[in-house]
Order: sequence, then C-alpha cells, then structure tokens
Amino acid sequence: MNSSKQRRQIIFEAARLMYSRQETEYYRAKMKAARKVCQGWVKPADLPSNREIRDEIQRFACTFEGESRTENLLGMRLQALRFLRMFKPFHPKLIGSTLTGHIRQGSDIDIHVFSHSYEAITAQLDEEGISYRVEHKTVKKHGEERIFTHIHIQDEFPVELTLYPTERSSYGFKCSITGKRIERATLPQFEQLLVKEYPGIDLDQRLAEVEESIDRFQMYRLLLLPLAGVKQSKKYHPEGDALYHSLQVYDLACDELPYDEEFQLAALLHDVGKAIDPHDHVEAGLQALEGLITERTAWLIQHHMDAHAIRAGTLGARARRRLMANESYEDLLLLEECDHNGREPGVDVPDVEDALEAIQELSRLCG
Repeated sequence: MNSSKQRRQIIFEAARLMYSRQETEYYRAKMKAARKVCQGWVKPADLPSNREIRDEIQRFACTFEGESRTENLLGMRLQALRFLRMFKPFHPKLIGSTLTGHIRQGSDIDIHVFSHSYEAITAQLDEEGISYRVEHKTVKKHGEERIFTHIHIQDEFPVELTLYPTERSSYGFKCSITGKRIERATLPQFEQLLVKEYPGIDLDQRLAEVEESIDRFQMYRLLLLPLAGVKQSKKYHPEGDALYHSLQVYDLACDELPYDEEFQLAALLHDVGKAIDPHDHVEAGLQALEGLITERTAWLIQHHMDAHAIRAGTLGARARRRLMANESYEDLLLLEECDHNGREPGVDVPDVEDALEAIQELSRLCG
C-alpha cells in the first residue's frame, strides 16, 4: 500500500472513531487507526495532523447531519450569546466549534470565564435557576500539577465553562490542533460575527425567543426531584421512595431499549404525578408533562397501570383489545416488566442528573 493511500485511510478511520465518540483525543484516535490500517506499530511522526482529522470529521458531519447541522449551529450560537451576556462581568470568551462553525453531533459550547472564585460564577447560575456540575481536574504538565475548574451545564446544548484567574483574560492560549493561538471571541466580537454571518438577524429578538422557550429537561428535573419525598407502601414498594423506584425502572429500560428515548422517558417519568396528586398520579403526571413529551411516551405513561392490571389478570377483555390495537402495546408490556422489577432495595442507580444527561445525549445523537 502506498504511503498516500495509507495516510488517507488513517485519517478516515481516526475521524470515524472521533465522530462516533469511541475516542475523544486526536492522538489516541490516530494511533488506534494507524494500528488497524498498518497492522502494527507506527511512528508518531508518520501520523496525519490533527487538522486533517478535524477536516474529515466535518465531512462526516456534512454527510450524516445535513441541514440539521446548520440549524444546530445557529441554535448553539444563540445559546452561546446568552451565556456570554450572562457572564459579561467575568470577561467571557467563546472558543471551539461553536465559534469556528466546525460542529458535529454531540458538540458542546466552550467558554472561558475569568475570576478568582468559581463560586462567583455558580452564584450567577443559581440566580438564573440553571443546573450545573462543578469539576476540579488535576493536570500534570512539565512536572507541575495544576487544577482546572470546569462548570458543566446541561441545557438544550451542553455548555462547558472553564475558569481561569482574572489576570489571564488577555493570555494567548494555544490550540491543540494547529499549535497556533486559539481562536476566541469576546462578546462584542461574537456579536459582530453573528451579524456578519446572519444578515438581518435581530439578535435581541432571537435571544428573547431562546430564553422564553421551555427547557423540557429542566422541567423533567423539577418534576422528578420531589419524588424523593414521596414514601410508598412497603408492601408494593420495598425499595423506598418514588424517585429511587423511578431511577431503577429507567435503568432497566435502558438495558432493554438502549436507543429508544421515548421509552426511556416513559420509564423515568411514569410516576412524576405521585408528587402532585397521589390519588390520581397518572392524570396529574400527564397534565404536568403536556407539551414536553411525545404522543407515544404519553400513551405509555397513561396506560402503565393498565399493564399492571394485565399482569394481575384484572383488566377486561375489551380494554385489553383496545390496548393491543396500539403499535406500542409490546413496549407497554416491556415497560410494565421494568416497573415491576424496579423494586429492589439497595441496588445501584444513576442519579437524576446522569439520567437526564444520558437521555439528552441520546436525543442529540438519534434525533
């Protein structure tokens, strides 16, 4: 095999690994691809550049995502604008694919913020009612350990804030892909970019639309968390509170149908009405979720108690025939099985944030 063809194959395979999220680092992706293509060890000096891999990833994105990629880019940029304005006192700078336009499925919004206290950043998020997770990461470079603080926000598109000391706001960070100074934009620079790339756009109006739109995952969170205070009959639910039960059912549902967002949401949200009206939790839950779930998810939640009656043999024949006429009938029985089995004391379950983050990622990847 000639070296040019071999190089192209390594680029393609490394890009495939990164686009599918099997690898997240360029070097590891290239080495893994090279070992597969060349059937052995390859000198790092013979590997393609990060830029070549990035360009190939963009070709993947254009091929598989089509027009949705353009729509997602504008959505991500409007969300980035919202956070840049929110953190204006902290000299925010947008970096990465949202700025350059090199997005793909699963891309996040990367923003540098500058402050000596991450609590000042999180206080702003608390005031806005935005959920987040703080991560302190230790990195060893040139024999010296440094701690980097990242604040992860799960919104319509994920946002990662990286905190630096205030005096580094003018520092020229280097890009791992090109080795050159990283591309970044201040709030005024980014607003100018948007006006240039989207002629005639009314940024204030579009941003108001973004802020007024309902974040369904935030609503899911608000409906789920009160379930921790809902105690259940030990006869039917020896596992404990309604939230712990819901997370068990969700975890089992993920094992059964790992790529079915609607089914997983039905499993996770089927009992949210118990914190609203325990006497009619199904109807209460459906009313609270109206407009936030699909028709199929709503149908599964609406009839999950009927499925228990099928197991018990107490549902009438006519009612059962009506259920069987629905194309999701088999999934309803599967949901009931997860619901029935999700009552084990002491088993490990994901927390609410992990569950919602996983479903949100599934939504982005599978549409």
